[in-house]
Amino acid sequence: MVKVNGTELDIAGKTLADYLATTKYDRNRIAVEINCSIVPKADYDSTVLKDQDSVEVVSFVGGG
Repeated sequence: MVKVNGTELDIAGKTLADYLATTKYDRNRIAVEINCSIVPKADYDSTVLKDQDSVEVVSFVGGG
């Protein structure tokens, strides 16, 4: 199980890109942290989620 923004999900073994493809996140407007380390966007396709990982996905919202 992988914890994403506080919710346990059965996504261990998937890449970060695979997980994000199943969500409504805009990859251009998010930052992702796994186990307290920021993941560069260039690494999303090669980053494999492991059991017990803690993932935080933060969306950027413009405003004025």
